[in-house]
Amino acid sequence: MSATRLIFGFHAVISRLRQNPDSIKEVFIDEARHDQRIRSLISMTQVRKIQLISCDSDRLDRMAGSRRHQGVAATVDTALAYVSLDDVLDTLTEPARLLVLDGIQDPHNLGACLRVADAFGVHAVIAPKDRAVGLTATVHKVASGAADTVPYIAVTNLARTLRTLKDRNIWIIGTSDDADQVLNDFRLDGSIAWVLGSEEKGMRRLTRETCDQLVRIPMLGSVESLNVSVSAGICLFETYRQSQQSQNEL
Repeated sequence: MSATRLIFGFHAVISRLRQNPDSIKEVFIDEARHDQRIRSLISMTQVRKIQLISCDSDRLDRMAGSRRHQGVAATVDTALAYVSLDDVLDTLTEPARLLVLDGIQDPHNLGACLRVADAFGVHAVIAPKDRAVGLTATVHKVASGAADTVPYIAVTNLARTLRTLKDRNIWIIGTSDDADQVLNDFRLDGSIAWVLGSEEKGMRRLTRETCDQLVRIPMLGSVESLNVSVSAGICLFETYRQSQQSQNEL
C-alpha cells in the first residue's frame, strides 16, 4: 500500500494539480466556501477527475493541525512524487545548481528555502532523511507551490552524497561565519552545490569537512547570523548574478 501525506493551502494544492495531478488521491474543500477561488479549484479538480470531498472547517482544522488551510487540503501519493538525484543530474543540459540543507528542523525555514530555490533556478534541494523536518504539510503551505517545482531529495548519508556530487565535478561550497573567504570575492562558476547548516548548530563536522570550499556572507550590522533561508537566498542570488555577468561578457 502506497504512503500518503497531506498538503493544504491554495498555493500548495493548485501547484500540485498543475505539476503532478496523478499523485493526488483526493481533494478536501470547506463546504462553507463558495467564492471564485474555490470554484476555480473545484473546476481544476473535476477536469482531472480527482475525488472531491466537501467537509466542514473543523475537519480541515483537525487534518491540517491548524486553521491555516484556507479551506482546502489534499492527500498525495508520495511514491508518485519521488525523484532521485540521478534522475535530476542525468537530464541536465546546463551546470548543476543545487542546495544542500544539513538538518533543517523548522518547517517554515524549509518552506522558505524551497521558495528561494525555485526563484533562482535550483535543480534540486538535498537533505538528510534523519534529523531534518522533511516535506510536511506546513512546508508545502509555506513553500507556496515550490515543493512541487523543485525536487526535494532526502538521502540516507549526506557526506556520501556530497562525495558523489564531487565525482560528478560539482563544486561543494559550504557557508560558515568563520570562513576566511568572503562570498562576493569568490568566483562562482560551473556546477555548484551550496551547503547550509541547521538553524542552531550549523553544518555537522563531517559535512563541513567534505566541502571543497567554505565562504562567509559579509555582514555590517550587529547580528551574528542570518536565517537559513535568507542565507540561501543571498548565496543563490550571487551565483545567479555571476552567471549572468559571465554570459554578458561572452
